Amino acid sequence: MTGSTTSTQSGTAPFPPGSAPSPSEVRAERRRLIESIRALRRLLGKRRAFELADQRRLNGEARDRYRSETAHDKSLRRIDARRSRQESALIRRLDGLDGRRESQEKRALAVLRRESIERALGSMYLTAAQVNGIGDGLVRDLAAQGIRTAADFKRVSWGKAANGKGGEVLHIHRTRGGKVHINGIGEHRGRPLLAWRDAAVARAEARAPHQLPPDERHRVAEIIDAERTRLQAQLTEAPKVAEAARAETGRARAAALVQLAAAHVEAAERAAERRAEFDAMGERLLDLQAQLSAHMTQYGDAGRRVRRAEVRALRALPDVPPLTRVPSPRTPSEATPTAGGAARPVISLTKTADSPPPKPIHGSRDVRDVREVGEVGEVSGVRAGLGWLLPILYFGLTTVVGVGELGDNTAHLWVRFASRLFALAATVELLRLWVPRRRRRTARPMPRGTGFQTVGVFLALTAVGMFEDEKSDVFAAACTVWVLSALLLLAGTGLRLPRTTRTSSTPARCTQRTR
Repeated sequence: MTGSTTSTQSGTAPFPPGSAPSPSEVRAERRRLIESIRALRRLLGKRRAFELADQRRLNGEARDRYRSETAHDKSLRRIDARRSRQESALIRRLDGLDGRRESQEKRALAVLRRESIERALGSMYLTAAQVNGIGDGLVRDLAAQGIRTAADFKRVSWGKAANGKGGEVLHIHRTRGGKVHINGIGEHRGRPLLAWRDAAVARAEARAPHQLPPDERHRVAEIIDAERTRLQAQLTEAPKVAEAARAETGRARAAALVQLAAAHVEAAERAAERRAEFDAMGERLLDLQAQLSAHMTQYGDAGRRVRRAEVRALRALPDVPPLTRVPSPRTPSEATPTAGGAARPVISLTKTADSPPPKPIHGSRDVRDVREVGEVGEVSGVRAGLGWLLPILYFGLTTVVGVGELGDNTAHLWVRFASRLFALAATVELLRLWVPRRRRRTARPMPRGTGFQTVGVFLALTAVGMFEDEKSDVFAAACTVWVLSALLLLAGTGLRLPRTTRTSSTPARCTQRTR
């Protein structure tokens, strides 16, 4: 890297001993030293960019470790929450097994009674002797429609006939769906038929079992016991599954940290080598500057053309300050020593109360903007409110329509021109102050006194419009508004001017002190 800058070492003469160099040889040697120094300066100028990149690398590594730890913690919390939910659900199901056993026994008994009643009703055949008023012919007609036993129908009702002719007829609703009408069965025969069916149902219900048989009860108990055993096994297995998941998450975290540590060691070694190269170039630059100084002392001035280059070459190289303001989650125990043996500055990601981060200043700004950034450092990121759009829009509209020109009023020519120019100046000034303070990178509040000045301009334009009003006598009110606007303008200007003057005088004092 420094091969192109090779020159004679200190302590050796640049010219053969005993010979007086010519002025051209002195200038050539002088230019060679200056060019070598320029080349080293260009190379050393990249050190700040390297330090910034290295600091970004450290921050990226810290961010990756933080994300790995955060992901690990989230995984552990999810595993614990899943285990808690699973155990709670299993415990609730275990506690509800007793009630489930009773409900299953009731359902089994209900099914057993229903089947018994259906069998009993299916064995009770309809005959002419059992129902009063129904003969063998009606029994045959009912059988032809599928009604032979008490289980084949469930109720009777009145309704219109299927063909829509005649009055209402009696319908017999079958158990399997549908209803039929049998000619000859009306109200007098339908009631006995339904009474016979109700009596059959009552006898079947009385004969149905009222308790579950022992074998059915034992079968239900076996089902509940098997379910209890299965749930208890799942409850016992839940901690083991959670521990296995936690172990897997820990292994993934350890693998990620090992990978990050290996990448960090490799990058740190490359950074140390690069930093050592910069240190060697710095020492070489000092050596070349010493040679240039000795050459100037020995051979004097080499001419007007190289005089300025000599002054530039002998300037001290600016130091690269430590980037202590770049946030990094590195802990003090993880600080890595540099090539020179000194530990690199360690920065914490947490913000302390006694050292708030500085507000960045982007681009070219005037002294007032620099002062405002320093004064509102505590409220970094606060944007100017959207309410400032109202005066901006008002002044923009006034720039177009002017004041004192609404209705039948006609303002003087100089009022038209001056009011529009005044409103345009207010609009431009508010936009200049408000737009940069709405951006995320340069967000900050509006300067102090801007509100007073805005209200003062608004009242001043209002007073001008009142003065130009020819139809109403508002001269006294216009004078009052004008005085109030002047006071507000003076107050707003007073809030801004002293700080601007104080801030603008600071660089001059600093310059004098530096000189």
